[in-house]
Amino acid sequence: MTERELRALLERGMDGVAAWEARWPAFAADPSLDIPFDRAAAAIDELAERLHDNYPFFHPQYAGQMLKPPHPIALAAYAMTARINPNNHALDGGPATAALEREAVAQIATMFGYGHDHLGHLTSSGTIANLEALWVATRLRPGTAVAHSAEAHYTHARMCAVLGVRSIAVPVDARGRMDVAALQALAESDNVGTVVVTAGTTASGAVDPVHEVVALAATRGWRVHADTAYGGFFKIIAEMPDAYMDPAPWQALSACDSIVVDPHKHGLQPYGCGCVLFRDASVGALYKHDSPYTYFTSQELHLGEISLECSRAGASAAALWATLRCLPLSPTGLGRALLATRTAALIASANARESGELKPVVEPELDIFSAAPVRAGSRAAASAISARTQAAFDKLGSDRDDPLYLAVWRVPAAFGRLAMPYVDWDRDDCAVLRSVLMKPEHKDRAAGIVSRILAAVK
Repeated sequence: MTERELRALLERGMDGVAAWEARWPAFAADPSLDIPFDRAAAAIDELAERLHDNYPFFHPQYAGQMLKPPHPIALAAYAMTARINPNNHALDGGPATAALEREAVAQIATMFGYGHDHLGHLTSSGTIANLEALWVATRLRPGTAVAHSAEAHYTHARMCAVLGVRSIAVPVDARGRMDVAALQALAESDNVGTVVVTAGTTASGAVDPVHEVVALAATRGWRVHADTAYGGFFKIIAEMPDAYMDPAPWQALSACDSIVVDPHKHGLQPYGCGCVLFRDASVGALYKHDSPYTYFTSQELHLGEISLECSRAGASAAALWATLRCLPLSPTGLGRALLATRTAALIASANARESGELKPVVEPELDIFSAAPVRAGSRAAASAISARTQAAFDKLGSDRDDPLYLAVWRVPAAFGRLAMPYVDWDRDDCAVLRSVLMKPEHKDRAAGIVSRILAAVK
């Protein structure tokens, strides 16, 4: 979509809102909010200048963190809805966007294989979505601990601390996935009530063996929560031959008790837009509360009655709904972009391996590529690899004519000893280059990115 088309969408959307506003009598705005146009224009111009102090998240030369702009349709839908500024806490605050949220969330639930009796809603972030899932889990399993992979996002240990429950970090295998044997070895005295599986760790994109954990949990009476904040939408392409993915973990997501996914990552949405889903809608009783001045126009269940958050932007729901109308959750819809990003990571990893100068830390399971600057057949100290990594990172990012923005991953020694047997561990971690190839345009640039890295590490 071109810039001209985006501007046309924005104008079209604002015209639609203006037509809705015209249904009510005109009134004079209070002068206390008047701003001279010149002052407003100056503020916008200054803001534009200040915003230049950003990395080019929109450009394929940016392949560092999990950042990219929202799709133009999401941006246009968000902007026009934000003009009305509905609040999806209650039907009274946003009847239209509450309906849009339910429709969009139902599509995500269907993608994961949940039935019609699920419960779910959008959140302001994946962090809050995970907090809600763990809050529900620990109320259903009071006094028990939460187990998660040592490579899981740090939010789980943090949210367990917020909830006042014990968290247990389970070791991982050489691919960064939860070691099911280590999970199984947890003693009865560990008093586990919930296991968190991750489908797409934020460091390497590792996918835990969800199917094995679900089977084990069934024999132990554990709840299983799936954190798919980063990788969840890859469920769309998991069974496609060209994706080269193991479908088993993805198929097992439907057996998990709760799932979190972030539409503001691969769902092409503006920050913040998370989503939490529960397989059993009866957990909604745990949220039960009353607000005598909020829930008064309808006997239907309000979104605020199944959420720990109160005010939530209805614009987020509208943006997601409009995006899914244009890019449905199917292999021929959103799946095309996901397959491109997945292919980009496979190309990058293969080129790195074939170069003899870079070693992939793990084979990518999604679209995150990482490599250590080590020659094939050789060993190196963690400190030496880290120094070469930092030098290459600095060189690539500071190239005045053609910068390439990557990220640095400090691989902890506990995992690194499994994944990187060629390293002499003279420090507690080893810095390697990491690239998040989450834009479909990266497919055609993946080989070039590896070539740039090779030139920088020599």
